[in-house]
Amino acid sequence: MRQIILDTETTGIDPAQGHRIIEIGCVEMIDRKLTGNHYHVYINPQRVVEEEAVRVHGITNDFLEDKPLFAAVADEFFEFIKGAELIIHNAPFDVGFMNHEFRLLSARYGKVEDHCTIIDTLVMARNKHPGQKNNLDALCKRYHIDNSSRTLHGALLDSEILAEVYLAMTGGQRMLWLGGDASESEGGVEGAVIRRLSSSRAPLKVIRASAEEYERHQKKLMAIQKKSGINCWETDVSEA
Repeated sequence: MRQIILDTETTGIDPAQGHRIIEIGCVEMIDRKLTGNHYHVYINPQRVVEEEAVRVHGITNDFLEDKPLFAAVADEFFEFIKGAELIIHNAPFDVGFMNHEFRLLSARYGKVEDHCTIIDTLVMARNKHPGQKNNLDALCKRYHIDNSSRTLHGALLDSEILAEVYLAMTGGQRMLWLGGDASESEGGVEGAVIRRLSSSRAPLKVIRASAEEYERHQKKLMAIQKKSGINCWETDVSEA
């Protein structure tokens, strides 16, 4: 199976307001192994990048001034992702922007979901860890994945980190290897960051909340919601 772990950076949060993609980063994985093949490009959006967005990813208008337009990279990018299973954190955001960019060029591209299957790792994480923070940084902490180089969002770096998170959430991986040859013995190789748990390990004991504890928890959430005006049972916007 060919999977593409993908991320984008944008000028703002809503393509309906004219916001555009400014960076695309993808890494390729086949049979749960990173191949070293990747796609990365910065794009001139032909509009101003909002200051709030710059604070997130650090990509400035001056930096993008000499970068290619999306029209110049669209065919190459389309061919890279076509037919693959896309793995994206908060997929509706990135897919919405990609569809917007392709639609501005030509109807012949259709929608991304017409050519690719899509896995949303944010949905996966919420199902596995309900009631917890599930943004990329929180997942790295939960799965002991080094993200110390992630001082700002970046499409290629985030896609590489997401690949590790995805493998950890879906059963682990003895090793991640960005190109080159490496031993695939059970012990892995030096520098391996993810390993499978031994099958002989005793099952972990699950301690469930009592009915009384659950009731106290629900009352606490209701008190927080009443005081803050935030629905504690809805999405945490920081998870995008």
